[in-house]
Amino acid sequence: MEMKLFTTLILTLLFSTTLFDPALSELCNQNDKKALLQIKKAFNNPYVLTSWHEDTDCCDWYCVKCHPKTHRITSLFVPGGLSGTIPPQIGDLPYLDNLDLHKQINLTGPIPPSITKLRNLQSLRLDGTSISGSVPGFLSQLTSLNYLDLSFNKLTGPIPASLSKLPNLGHLRLDRNRLTGPIPDSFGEFKVKRFYLELSHNQLSGKIPAALGKKKDFAHIDLSWNKLQGDVNSILGSDKMVSHVDLSRNLLEFDMSKVVVPKSLTWLDLNHNKITGSLPLGLAAMGDLQYLNVSYNRLCGRIPVGGKLQKLEATSYVHNLCLCGAPLQRCK
Repeated sequence: MEMKLFTTLILTLLFSTTLFDPALSELCNQNDKKALLQIKKAFNNPYVLTSWHEDTDCCDWYCVKCHPKTHRITSLFVPGGLSGTIPPQIGDLPYLDNLDLHKQINLTGPIPPSITKLRNLQSLRLDGTSISGSVPGFLSQLTSLNYLDLSFNKLTGPIPASLSKLPNLGHLRLDRNRLTGPIPDSFGEFKVKRFYLELSHNQLSGKIPAALGKKKDFAHIDLSWNKLQGDVNSILGSDKMVSHVDLSRNLLEFDMSKVVVPKSLTWLDLNHNKITGSLPLGLAAMGDLQYLNVSYNRLCGRIPVGGKLQKLEATSYVHNLCLCGAPLQRCK
């Protein structure tokens, strides 16, 4: 009987303590909660992140995800309607593996160095936010990163060669910024197979580095709308595994007839360059080719017969010196 009364008393005390101190019943780590509240305060918008209240469990907050066992914050997605700089307190969420601040957020200023504290970060999306400054070399310290998207911003300056040191990076998007300078030679050293590289719509210059040829298994390369020179020998070839190549709207000058097209290729866009020669016969043997555009170049000769080459629209071939054959006019 005494033991029963003692047990009841203990349970009552525990219940009362929890009732009067809600923080003891929370799953969310208090350090994580403090960082999130500081982030909300930094954005200074009372109409966004309205569920982030000090008297509620932050694991239940909108745009936040907690680990099911440790209850540490692992994912943070910030919705539209916010403005300002990226709060440095984001670096105070050490278990974050996904950070998504993209689109409809009018951010200003550079990427803060405090982001390097997120050593568990696997995915970083800061696209379409209007951030400025350079692509910081300190991002190479985020060694767990496998996806990095800084596209559709106002970033300037050169691309840091150190990004190739990221051992797990499989997808890099720096397209639609204001980046200048060459493509780093080190970009042929990415470790992940089937790598996706998107650098289009910048102001990159210089030759496409021959060092890119060291990586045989690029899956997707988009270098379009830049000021790049040189040829495609480092990207195309019989030993390559690339499937999507877009080098359109550059200053490339090379003999197309000497290009060896890999069997893996499904998409090739070379329009608006200064390419000479004739189309290689290998294109006609490609049954999986989905898209080809060589318009607005200086090509000549007969379009090879076979594969899907005659099924493409004439716009894929127009405005060359003397290309002929279906779907263009007959060769004389």
